[in-house]
Amino acid sequence: MKGRGLVLSIGVALFCATVAAQQQAPPAAQPQGQQGQGQGQGPGQGRRGGGPPAPTGPHIYIRAGLKSHGPGQHDYPQFLADWSKILTERNAVVNGSLHFPTAQELEGVDVMVMYKGDAGGMTPEERTILENYLKRGGGLVSFHDTLCGPDPAYYSTILGGAKKHGEVNYTLDANVPYTVVDKTSPIMEGMTDMSIRDEAFYLMTWAQSPKIHVLATAKIDDTPSAKQAGHAGEEVPQIWTYENTLPGGQPYRAFVWMQGHEYSNFTDIRIEPMLLKGIAWAAKKPYDALLTVRTPAQRGGGAGGRSSGGGPAPSR
Repeated sequence: MKGRGLVLSIGVALFCATVAAQQQAPPAAQPQGQQGQGQGQGPGQGRRGGGPPAPTGPHIYIRAGLKSHGPGQHDYPQFLADWSKILTERNAVVNGSLHFPTAQELEGVDVMVMYKGDAGGMTPEERTILENYLKRGGGLVSFHDTLCGPDPAYYSTILGGAKKHGEVNYTLDANVPYTVVDKTSPIMEGMTDMSIRDEAFYLMTWAQSPKIHVLATAKIDDTPSAKQAGHAGEEVPQIWTYENTLPGGQPYRAFVWMQGHEYSNFTDIRIEPMLLKGIAWAAKKPYDALLTVRTPAQRGGGAGGRSSGGGPAPSR
């Protein structure tokens, strides 16, 4: 009996050990392309798990900076947070930072959206990075004092127009009455002559070859600084496009909106669609590429996942 009991105990022990080993054994490797399928993954894991496909819209890099003014003004960090969400909801691939991007960060980027004071002040290394990006056809978007810098003669050849850093040539907290010059431009479609409270620059350095394409101008308000400088009442471009080709490079596009001193103007329902179309144009995408807010399931394509539009947008 003792012998039979010993044999039975050994058998039970071996059986339990076998079961435990089977429970602890890792799952068999799956063929490449099938890994992660059918294992009860969460959203976004595996192609059969119901996760949305990757975005297929323009690749956008937001170049922002540290806040430099009072409440509600020049809120560059808030722009980075808000517009990362706005553009991502519209099927864009969005990256960004508060520093000048590296060459690696600009790889594959279609357009760099810049909202950072005095962005024209660059080191020689940063200039080289920017010029190499433009030579491969990458686009630029400039908001407000992004167009300021120490060398407006150079910077105007990048954006079409530039302001000298440190010069008092602006209308602070003033009326900016837009006159739409190019009413046929899809960027300006739906935008009529209107006024906002913001800031306008009047003493600008303009590129001469090629020149800017003016979309809208504004009459410089009769502020003390403008009156003293003798520029009150002048019509000055405030919204424009610019197309250029650096030596040895491909053509690139730049879109400029001179306002943005008051951060609330970014969400003005008359302004926001114009900015979205300008960003898409600079990225060489259809004008309406960023006008449709998509649900997570729609991003990246599929039924209802793409806004209407064909190939690259026309020149202007």
